[in-house]
Parts: sequence; structure tokens; C-alpha cells
Amino acid sequence: MNRQILKTEQKALEINLNDKIYGTFAEIGAGQEVARNFFQVGAAAGTVAKTMSAYDKTYSDAIYGGKNAGRYVSEKRLFKMLEHEYRLMEERLEDLRSDSCFFAFADTVQAINYARTIKGNGWMGLRFQCIPGGFYNDLVLHVRMLDKNNRQQQEAIGILGVNLIYAAFMYRGTPEEMIVSLMDGLKSRIKIDMVRISGPDLDNIDNRLLSLYLVKHSLTDVAMFDNEKKSIHASEFLYKKNLMVVRGNFKPPTVVSVDAFKTSFNQFLNESEATEENSELIAEITIENLTRDYELDENDYLDRADMLCALGHKVIISNCTNHQGLIDYLKDYKIQQLGLVIGAIEIQEIFKKRYEKNKNGRLLVAFGEIFTQNIRVYVYPAKFGSKDDLLTVDSMQIPEGIKFLYSHLKEQKQIVAVEGFDKSLLDIIPSEILKDLRTLGNSSWEKALPPELVLIIKEKNAFGYLPLKKDKSIQNISSNDASYF
Repeated sequence: MNRQILKTEQKALEINLNDKIYGTFAEIGAGQEVARNFFQVGAAAGTVAKTMSAYDKTYSDAIYGGKNAGRYVSEKRLFKMLEHEYRLMEERLEDLRSDSCFFAFADTVQAINYARTIKGNGWMGLRFQCIPGGFYNDLVLHVRMLDKNNRQQQEAIGILGVNLIYAAFMYRGTPEEMIVSLMDGLKSRIKIDMVRISGPDLDNIDNRLLSLYLVKHSLTDVAMFDNEKKSIHASEFLYKKNLMVVRGNFKPPTVVSVDAFKTSFNQFLNESEATEENSELIAEITIENLTRDYELDENDYLDRADMLCALGHKVIISNCTNHQGLIDYLKDYKIQQLGLVIGAIEIQEIFKKRYEKNKNGRLLVAFGEIFTQNIRVYVYPAKFGSKDDLLTVDSMQIPEGIKFLYSHLKEQKQIVAVEGFDKSLLDIIPSEILKDLRTLGNSSWEKALPPELVLIIKEKNAFGYLPLKKDKSIQNISSNDASYF
């Protein structure tokens, strides 16, 4: 990616001088910093039809949706703003400016307050035409501000708004550049943890790739999409809910993966106050598991994503090599009970590594960071050694110096064994299945996968499945692929 990085003023002026781009600005909660950037550089009359800000809740409700319109800093409120402002543009100017690409920009933001009880976050979006008279498209994002005072956060929102508008009109043909450009002039000042794009002119952009780019380029450590392949944000569906996360390689998801999801989640519901209505089950893939020889394979990522979406799961893509990063991210959303499903081999390694790294001082702190009151780790067993040996919560090899802590965590039921699993499935190893599906004429792998995934693999030639390939097999399986589910 070889892109010239422009200053905020250059971007704003270039938009202003483009007589085909014309629209409105509606900003709530952090001043009118985005519009101000366009006014300051000059020639704003060529771009700005209207600016407004409805700070008073009564005014805001009257314009955008009534007393029961929900939270003011939310995706729902953002779309009410976009819908209202864009409709007015069309109603009032469609005949007068038929040669213009209309847009409506909106943001609804909570900047940091004096008491520091609000850290700073918000929603920002653009509804825009790619061609005059065409259908509209939407580009929306969620931002977390990191500056330590209100004025700096307002400035950051102003810069981000200019970046968003410029990216929509100038980089929409190159989605990765579009995502990276959002951070121009904002290094270490914000995190963007959701971007979603939709519309008839942008149907070719896969939102799951946008989530990947956010994490890949360190705009966030955590991004999410649902089983309909749409980018989603934790604040809109996880707030004060219960959550179970299954981290795995999912290359490919096998019937073992399905069993791990089902049995663990049922146990989670039975052992806590969680109900199916107020709980979510999500799969997690890490960047580390997608990287081979320092290269990230987008097709491999989309293959795994397709499989998990087909199984009906929402997905987290993260840069959290350990679980602590994910736990820290979720704190803002007041998760009631958090369950983490971890394979027995992985949890054994976690204990060994943390012990070796912290045995000279921070041992209790290192484990206390993960095992807080509302977190329970569910350990899914694995086969090892002879045919009937299982690696479980009770048979793991824990370093002598930490056995007391491990016993305490088991007694407090912060580490529990997954019960009710199907032992007959434990001979299935995904890395072996991967080798089999990459081997010409070998169909033995099919019985290890849910039927709907077998069809997808054959239709897409996913994971290197090439039935017409002349080579006998492709056996280069990375160590990153050696996961139990």
C-alpha cells in the first residue's frame, strides 16, 4: 500500500473544491468540529448546504425521533440523524442540484467529562451518493477517544470526520486504504472498533474484511461481525448481557467445534443466572492464528468466517494473543457473566507460560487479571498419550509452584470441566482433517464436518480443497493450524 498521506486541511479543501460533492453536517456532543474544518480552509460554499447541532434533548427528540427514541449516543440515533438530514437534502435540492452527489454527515458523541466518568466514545456516519441522482450508500463507524481532555477529543472528532468523508469519496474503490486513511493525523488518539459500509454501489465490499483491516492495522484490538456478515458493535448488543466466547482456529470447524459450542453454552446457562434470552455465544479468531510467515491470508480468513457464519455464530476478530486483552475490552460493556471456552492443551500452556514469566514476583497478579469474579473458564478435553487418555481439568500437568492457585481456582469454580461432551469425537484433529481435504481423492474428511460446511468447502474450494489438482496432496500445515477446534 503506497498512499500519500494528506493533512486534514488538504482533504477538506479538496472536497470543498469538488463542485460535485454537496451536503449537510449534523453534530451532537463534541462541538461542530467537522464542519469547522471545512469552513476554515475556505470555499465551503461549494460543499456545505447546512450545519446544525441539537444539544438539548427536547430539541433533538423533536427533530430525530421523539421521547422514546432510545439512547442518544447509539447507532440507532445516528441513523435517525442520517435519515432525517439526507431526506431534507433530496426534498429541497434534488431538482436544483441534479448534477451533485449529495451527502449527509452525522455524529453523536460523548466527549470526556470533568469527573472522568465518561471516557469518550461515539458514532459517526455518512450517507452519500457515488453518482449524481443515484441511490445512497452508508459508511458508519464507532470511535473511542483516548485524549485526556475534552478539547483534544473534540479536535480528534473533527479530524476523523474529515477523514471519513474523504475516504468515502476518494478511497471507496480500495477498502484497505479507506480503513487505514481514517487514522491520518490521529495516531494514538482514537480507536475505531467498528466500520460498516452498505449500499448498491459498494456491495462488492465485504464488511468482514473491514473488521480484519481494523485489527490488522491496529485501529482496534477487537472487532466483530454477525452471522449475516454485517459489522456489529458490542455496545449495541452486549451491554449488561452474559457472554460466552469460544476461541479456536476453526480451520476448519469440525463436529468437535460444534460439540464444544453446544455443550459449553448449555453448561454456562445451567451454572449461572444467564438465560438464552440475555446471553450471547460468540466465536473468536485471533490475528495470530491467521498469520503465516508474517503474511496474513485474507482468503483463509474469509473461509473460516464463512464456516462460522454458516453455523449461525457471531465472530470476534482480535489481536488478543492472550485472553486478557479481550477481557479488558469487554469491561466497558458491563458483561454480567463471562465464560471462556478453552481447550485443555491451551489452558495447560497458559498456566506454564504465566508461571515461568511471573514466578519471581507478580504470580498472583498475573492470574488475578484473568480470573476475576464474573469470569469462568470452561475447559474442553483433548486426547493425548494412549488411546483412552484424556487431558482434562484434573489430569493437566501444572507447575509445582502454582498448583495451590490452580486448586483454589477449581474449588471456586472459576475453572470447570466441560461436561456432557461427546468422547467419540475426540479422535478428530482439525490439522489432520485439513491434510485430508487437501489430498486428491480423499473424502474421509467429510464425516468430520457438519454437512453444510462440506458443501461450502466444495463450492468455494475453501482451505485449499482442489479436487482437480494434479499434485497428490498439499501437506504444508502451519503450527498455527494445530488447534483442537
